[in-house]
Amino acid sequence: MIGATRFFNSDIVLPTAEYFPDRYERSEEALQAMFDRIARRMGLVPADIDVTLFASSDHLTNGLVPFYSSRASGAAGLYHHDPSARARIEIDESRMKDPMTLVAVIAHELGHIILLRPGLVDRAEPDMEPLTDLLAVFLGFGIFTANAAFRFEQHQDGRSQGWSARRQGYLSEEEFGYALARFAYERGEMKPAWVSFLSTNVKTFTKRSIAWLAANREPQVLVHSRRD
Repeated sequence: MIGATRFFNSDIVLPTAEYFPDRYERSEEALQAMFDRIARRMGLVPADIDVTLFASSDHLTNGLVPFYSSRASGAAGLYHHDPSARARIEIDESRMKDPMTLVAVIAHELGHIILLRPGLVDRAEPDMEPLTDLLAVFLGFGIFTANAAFRFEQHQDGRSQGWSARRQGYLSEEEFGYALARFAYERGEMKPAWVSFLSTNVKTFTKRSIAWLAANREPQVLVHSRRD
């Protein structure tokens, strides 16, 4: 179940060897190892979920139309929701080159499995995708989803080189900053050390939001439900 107890017991997952000790080699074996760790931390059983890769340029010809994707334009990940079948998640193979983004995509898609359990959220809910991003934050994966929200990438080939920007997820950097601040504030963390792992923009938004929450004495809506 999702509730205050689970929220307060969630660790902040960091991009360190403590949380991801497996060597990452951009292989399907490395993907499975990462997937297993994330699933367990989100309270899911990895063996109950199939995870595979797809080639983004070919995917639309495969006849696999997702109910949900982790990006508004071009799916980074797909969750195929069929209550009568095994849960199945597919990951765009191009995301394998960036472990930070890969963790964010996996956490987002696993969030769908949690939210779409009977009696929680209807799959037609118009705010399903932003809600799924928020769930990842409140289950400890906010550093990854927030840092992946807006990525600058350098490219170079035989004829040109330069920079490009890519948006992923359904919340803006500012929205992720506030969500992370609320996460910290509800837990009584006014100066969380994990903020140092955030990208520059998200870090700024998070610190400002924590300060604003403290200055305005926003009610801690979950702390009163905490059970030690």
